[in-house]
Amino acid sequence: MKTFTLYGTSGCHLCEIAQDMLKTQRYSVGGFDFVVVDISESDVLFERYGVTIPVLRHPQGSELQWPFSAQQLRDFLAS
Repeated sequence: MKTFTLYGTSGCHLCEIAQDMLKTQRYSVGGFDFVVVDISESDVLFERYGVTIPVLRHPQGSELQWPFSAQQLRDFLAS
């Protein structure tokens, strides 16, 4: 099973939307899991993603940056 990483911060409403989209896609795409990483806990992650969150990282290393549509997310999850 693929495990994706969603980079964000607590209190980020766009990150909450992205999480909800992932939860919804879990039922239509299936076969994946995701973990949420709070970038505020790492200087390196904050420097890298501070102005682009939420960012979804594929297990193979590619990234999908916000904004993304439901269709773009489905395509990314299926890749």
